[in-house]
Order: sequence, then C-alpha cells, then structure tokens
Amino acid sequence: MTPLIDVMLVLLVIFIITAPMMVSAVKVELPKAEGGKSADVPKFVALAINKSGQVFVDDRPHTLEELAQRLQKAAQQNPDTEVQLRADTSVPYGRVVEVMGVAQKAGLNRIGFVAEAPAPAAR
Repeated sequence: MTPLIDVMLVLLVIFIITAPMMVSAVKVELPKAEGGKSADVPKFVALAINKSGQVFVDDRPHTLEELAQRLQKAAQQNPDTEVQLRADTSVPYGRVVEVMGVAQKAGLNRIGFVAEAPAPAAR
C-alpha cells in the first residue's frame, strides 16, 4: 500500500509542476524579469497579447468589446479574480495599458504580469 501512495504523490507533484506550463498555446515571447514566482491564486483569467497586438483569452482571439464583456462576467462571479497578462516583448506599451484599462473598467484590479526568469549568466 505504501509504494502505491508514493507513486500517487510523485504523479501529483508532476501534474502540479506541468499544469501551469500548459495554460496557453498562444506563442508569445515573454520579457525576462527577475522576481518572485507568481502566487497561486484560486481564480484567474489568462490574457495573452501576441506580436500583432491581438488579445487572446483562453487561446481564442477577442476584440476589446468582447474582452470587456468576458472580464465583466468574471468580475461578477468573483471580484477577487486576478488577470494574468502575458504580452510579447514587441507589443507597444500603449496596447498593454489599453488592455489593463479594459480589465480595470470591468472591475478587475488585480493584474499580474507573467514573465520568464532570465537565463543564468555564464561564468
């Protein structure tokens, strides 16, 4: 019985580690930033902005109007919902701010920026 429990715990750890990596299939080149890992939040909306400035929610493209409606629904369900924003490094800052404004207008004030950790310097 004990070996079976050990195997189950190992599988659980593997799923916990790999699940965040499978959040989105939209290819964006994230900026490098040092800092802590994102905290585990029970409810979040994952937004992605690709190189051309197109906004994606759950890997589906949305216009700003559709995005506003989607975020308003999320805010009505849970006002503590966090917006996890992934933007390509080549996206203009104005576009990122525009998307942030839509989220804040919808009532979602918790916005987290997703970035990759920089590669360690070679010695």
